[in-house]
Amino acid sequence: MTAIPDSSSLAPGSHVLVTGAAGYVGSVCATVLVELGYRVTVVDDLSTGNRSAIPAEATFVEGDIRDVAEEVLAGSDISAVFHFAARSLVGESVEKPAEYWHHNVVTTLELLDSMRGHGVNNLVFSSTAACYGEPEQVPITEDMPTQPTNPYGASKLTIDNIITSYATAYGLGATSLRYFNVAGAYGSVGENREVETHLIPLVLQVALGHREHISMFGTDWPTEDGTAVRDYIHIRDLADAHILAATSNTPGVHRIFNLGSGDGFSVKQVVDTCREVTGHPIPAVEAPRRAGDPATLIASSAKAIAELGWQPSRSDLHTIVSDAWAFTQNLGDQAHSARKR
Repeated sequence: MTAIPDSSSLAPGSHVLVTGAAGYVGSVCATVLVELGYRVTVVDDLSTGNRSAIPAEATFVEGDIRDVAEEVLAGSDISAVFHFAARSLVGESVEKPAEYWHHNVVTTLELLDSMRGHGVNNLVFSSTAACYGEPEQVPITEDMPTQPTNPYGASKLTIDNIITSYATAYGLGATSLRYFNVAGAYGSVGENREVETHLIPLVLQVALGHREHISMFGTDWPTEDGTAVRDYIHIRDLADAHILAATSNTPGVHRIFNLGSGDGFSVKQVVDTCREVTGHPIPAVEAPRRAGDPATLIASSAKAIAELGWQPSRSDLHTIVSDAWAFTQNLGDQAHSARKR
């Protein structure tokens, strides 16, 4: 469990706001906050998330944070905000950049101004490794150049810059967490999207028989087995980092941390681990490289470990896949029961 710093002013029992809590990362973070004894209010417009993923113990406000931030914060004792609400599909951001600038940047500005107006100065922001674009070297550290290659990454980087200026000018205490590849599940909460783009849930869909095969985009990369290498982090480890950040934020300071396991796993390694865990053959088909895909993406989490006291203890590939498989099987059972009814 997350160890709350003794000096924290955000102790269990405090009232916190979680935006985007019907989504994958937001729902797990909200669940852990409830388990730790926080009073949790969540906001989500349910445009992409799942109502069932929101913990029953939380107070749920349905709506766009742009429209309900004032209502939620006015007269409340909310002392911290965990901001996950965003559009997050890279390809869609290229096709529909206006949606990403409005939903990500404008929405966050409205939230920040409402927080400032009601004296809430503790923020944890869900940023992304897409801020770095295609890195020249790995592991990626926080001081490397930020050169996003798509509107999604650019919108998140813009928000990071906005948060820095609000911290300097208005005393906001904030942390931006730049994730790499989040995976796994936490009990009954996991990845359950209408449009799935992440490797592990796609591979597990093959094991369930929902897809015929998994495509490996490029088998001639300059890596040990020729397939692309990525850094995977367990969703529960990620939730721990958010809570550690909120309980150690300092007014007037904006911190940025990368979050990853520090290890890389290739596409072939992921597929082989999924075969081992599920007991299914999982056909894999070679496909051409995708434009813009780097060979290797691995995070350095040394700063988060040193400054937050964060310890990713669940991010070995077998644990990640095992937890994701248990969740995926449960989803399949639920769908089967629904069809029988």
